Amino acid sequence: MIGQKDADSVIQETRLRNFFIMPSHTDLVGVEVELMDVPFRERILSRSLAGTTQKFDFIVIDCPPSLGLLTLNALTAAHSLLVPVQCEYYALEGLKSLMNTFRLVKKRLNPSLSIEGFLLTMFDSRTRLSHDIAENVRAHFDSQVFRTIIPRNIRLCEAPSFGVPICLYDISSKGAQHYLMLAKEILKMEADHEV
Repeated sequence: MIGQKDADSVIQETRLRNFFIMPSHTDLVGVEVELMDVPFRERILSRSLAGTTQKFDFIVIDCPPSLGLLTLNALTAAHSLLVPVQCEYYALEGLKSLMNTFRLVKKRLNPSLSIEGFLLTMFDSRTRLSHDIAENVRAHFDSQVFRTIIPRNIRLCEAPSFGVPICLYDISSKGAQHYLMLAKEILKMEADHEV
């Protein structure tokens, strides 16, 4: 992202067929300060990905849980936004800030940016709080909330520490099964939009 390498040179194959990654690097820790005075700094990622996007059906940009320059670059480069909403106490405050940022980016930097959907995550069916958050998100965003809900699941928590996606770590886990359901839901939405 900071111009040391082009996007194609850092794309890596994975053990999953037709699934590639462009991993982050610890050098990105200070990138926001480094890019402070760079003109059009919010468009660096979109320029970096420009020649790469035609090679893939989907590109997922996994953002940090902040609204800094890295996330701003992702929103500027993206076609749509999938918003994970943790079913926890502070989630709605963070969601409010994200939606304000979304509106500003759409207005000033990326007019074609849309909301793909809101994904309820870390849902614990045993707690009233999870149900309240889910109900609140559905009340505000209605049909934009995915039907699939990602449950709180220990296997989902363990997988990153082994450096593998959940579908390689434990495909039979409840978390993996729900992410597969989400993938099918997104693919169906895409197919319906093309018709």
